[in-house]
Amino acid sequence: MIKVQQLSKHFCDVKAVDEISFEVAEHENLILLGTSGSGKTTMLKMINRLIEPTGGKIEIEGKNIMDQQPEILRRGIGYVLQNNGLFPHYTVAENIAVVPQLLKWDKKKTEKRVGELLEKLHLSKDHLHAYPNELSGGQQQRVGLARALVADPAVLLMDEPFGALDNVTRSKIHAEFKALDELKRKTIIMVTHDVQEAFELGDRICLMDQGRIVQNGTPAELLFKPKNKFVKDFLKEQRLNLEFKSVKLSDVWQWLARQTAKGDVVLSADLSLWAGMEHFRFKEKDVVNIRHGGINEMRSAGFEQLMSAFYQYKKQQSHE
Repeated sequence: MIKVQQLSKHFCDVKAVDEISFEVAEHENLILLGTSGSGKTTMLKMINRLIEPTGGKIEIEGKNIMDQQPEILRRGIGYVLQNNGLFPHYTVAENIAVVPQLLKWDKKKTEKRVGELLEKLHLSKDHLHAYPNELSGGQQQRVGLARALVADPAVLLMDEPFGALDNVTRSKIHAEFKALDELKRKTIIMVTHDVQEAFELGDRICLMDQGRIVQNGTPAELLFKPKNKFVKDFLKEQRLNLEFKSVKLSDVWQWLARQTAKGDVVLSADLSLWAGMEHFRFKEKDVVNIRHGGINEMRSAGFEQLMSAFYQYKKQQSHE
C-alpha cells in the first residue's frame, strides 16, 4: 500500500531523515518508534506532504505522491494529531464534517456517516453540538479520530495520537482501537515514543535513531532477534512485560495440554500471552481453554503451564 524509497529530509546541515526505505502492506499497522529527534514525525509528515522531502520517493497504491496536488492527496489520507487538532470554535459535528464539506457531500450523507462514527467510538449524540473545550481529553481524541475516519480513507497517519491522555484513559482507548472494525480496514502508520504502546498496537515496528531505521520487524523479532546492542538496550527495561504482550497464545500452542478442561473461559489463540493471563482468577485448579481457529482445536492451561510453555518458546527462539 505504501512504499518509501531512499527518503531524506535535511534541515541545513541536519539530516532529520537519512535515506530511509520501508514498505507497509495493506491493512497493516506500522509503528515508527524512537526517542525525540529520531525523525519519526518528520517521516510521517512527508507522507502527506506537510513537509517536502529533500530526496527519495513515496508511493501510495503505486502512485508517486509528488504527482498529486498536496490538498488532493491529503483528502484521501486520515491524519490524527497528539493534541487532536480540533478547531476550538467549531462544534463536534462541524469538526467531523470538515472533510465531507471539502468533498461536497450532501447534508444527509454527512449526518449519516457522523452518526455511524459516534456510535462506533462510544460518543453520545448529545456531544454533536458541544465545543472541544467542553469534552474530556479522551472524548476529544475520539472526535479527532472520527474526523480522520469520516471520509473512509484507505491510509491513516497518527502522530502520537494518545500521548496527551492519562494512563487509564489511554489504556481504555488502546482496547477500543484494537477492537474497532473501521481501523482493521485501514493501512496505518503511527508515531510514538511509548514502547508499550508500540508493542501493543503494532503489527510491525520501525525502530529509529538519528534519522535512520535501526531495525524493522515484528514485535517478537525486535525482542528475540535484536539486530544490535542499540535495539537490546532500547527494550531492556521493559523486556519481560513486552514479551508477554508480543507472544501470542498460538506461539506457545505446541507446549499446551491437549485435553480440554471444564470451565466457561474460552480464549482465542490470537490473543497475547498478557491478555490470556488477565483471565486467571488464581483460585485452585484455575484453568483457561484456548481455541485455535486455524486448526479448529481447543487446549487448556493453568497459569504454571502457560508460563512453562512461554519459557519453552523463549528457549526455542534463542536457539534459532
